[in-house]
Amino acid sequence: MEPRPDLTGAHWRKSSYSGTNGGECVEAADGFPGAVPVRDSKNPSGPALVVGPGAWQTFVDGLRQDAVPGTERRVEVARARQ
Repeated sequence: MEPRPDLTGAHWRKSSYSGTNGGECVEAADGFPGAVPVRDSKNPSGPALVVGPGAWQTFVDGLRQDAVPGTERRVEVARARQ
């Protein structure tokens, strides 16, 4: 297992699938080779989950295909805003 990257100074971006109502908002940080840090934007000083790029891509692909349980409504709202 790779050591956890130092996220001090990470530049976080809000996921395009996050809503605008202050609800389920996910942020990800770029610039970490071999890792994708993810956090809850409502709790920026809280813990971050670090996953591999393959796992992150599988998750994003699942959102795009409505395959992640509980995300159907968020995906529908995100598509309506496009």
